[in-house]
Amino acid sequence: MKQYITFFVTIAAALVFAGCNKGIGAPDSRTITVQASIGSMTKVAYTGDKSAFAAGDNLSLFAWMGEKTAIPATLVVNNVVNTLDGESGLWKPDTQMLWDDMTTPHYFMAVSPAREVASFTADPYVLDPAADKFQQSDLLIATSLEGLVATSNPVKLTFDHAMAKLNVNLSFRNQWTPQENLPATTNVEAKVESVFAMAKNSATIDYITKAVTVTGEEKELAVNKLSNASWTTLMVPQTGFRTIVITLKGNDDWLGGNGTYVFTHSEDIPLVSGKYTTVNLIVGRDQITLDKDGITITDWAAGSVINNGEAQIPEE
Repeated sequence: MKQYITFFVTIAAALVFAGCNKGIGAPDSRTITVQASIGSMTKVAYTGDKSAFAAGDNLSLFAWMGEKTAIPATLVVNNVVNTLDGESGLWKPDTQMLWDDMTTPHYFMAVSPAREVASFTADPYVLDPAADKFQQSDLLIATSLEGLVATSNPVKLTFDHAMAKLNVNLSFRNQWTPQENLPATTNVEAKVESVFAMAKNSATIDYITKAVTVTGEEKELAVNKLSNASWTTLMVPQTGFRTIVITLKGNDDWLGGNGTYVFTHSEDIPLVSGKYTTVNLIVGRDQITLDKDGITITDWAAGSVINNGEAQIPEE
């Protein structure tokens, strides 16, 4: 009898151990993990660029089955926030994410920073270009639409910038330079109070195609100050942007004075997703000019450059 009891306990223990192993192993094999990067481009920062995500950055992850471009009502993963852990370097989800099964293709979309998504194809978006909102406003989108199965872990996500970036650099005619300093190697900078871009700041986002469609009305959008002569902001990609407004304040009335200067380009100033445009303006009262080859379009790391543009006070 004693031998029977011992044998029974041994079998029971083995079954419990096997059950525990199954309970531990199954979730691991079905758990979705992500590996995120920004590819060859950089994540925007107010005073520079970052080449990678930083600890504390987050993303919203979505996954579904069926057709890659037809989003079903029920998702496998529905806006699970993943946060980059500084110690492990891993993206940690707020809740566990599981593959629906081991063999059916799954499709993925992610957006960073994490946000509520009302529509996969026409999500309303309003850009806040303020300096303290730069990180939140640098909307990044990643998709994986080739159809992954559970053995594809981790899911690799490469993000693209949805927004454009605008830089405005100012130089000044010598009308703000005291006469006793002439001839001078460099002109004295006029004091700049503000720079505005006349453009739209709302859009709808198609996350599947990564397309941004501008909406709303044109308005004055404040460009953020890096220095007196250097200003920057994020912009909704759009056509029709041509005008930059510069306000001078605090200058000696005998040396150039103050006023509102307007630069209006004869063509659209390009604002393109994943690229930045640099506009180099000369502030003075002469005629506004622009080199015919002054605009180029390249990747985020270089952007569009508009050289030799001059801003003047409009005639009354």
